[in-house]
Amino acid sequence: MTLERTAVNPVTWSLEMGFNQGEVVSAESRTLYISGQTAMNKEGQPEHHGDMAAQLALSIDNLEAVLTEAGMTLANLVRLNVYTTDVDALFPHYGELAGRLGAAGVSPTTTMLGVSRLAIPGQLVELEGTAVA
Repeated sequence: MTLERTAVNPVTWSLEMGFNQGEVVSAESRTLYISGQTAMNKEGQPEHHGDMAAQLALSIDNLEAVLTEAGMTLANLVRLNVYTTDVDALFPHYGELAGRLGAAGVSPTTTMLGVSRLAIPGQLVELEGTAVA
């Protein structure tokens, strides 16, 4: 099954930050809607209290684990929502996420929102996505 992705960027500044303004996906496909992934270990316990960089890295790992279980990779990600309790604290570490997406050759449409808290106390960042294969 061939997945055709066409970036839609009436402006180009977002490309420097690793995301497209829009993306048209064409193909016979399967769609995976991924619940918010945080820095939780396999036993469902929060990890890395107060450490934004470590929480972001584990959240990306958990996002990739869901993709892998569905037979997909980061390359299939077409939409990514980033929720954080501290946007300013996240930005210095955002390169970890952008780098992993870039290594996968993908620039999914992305929204980042600052929120007052996440469902699990102490969690600083949550990643929610949509993937198409």
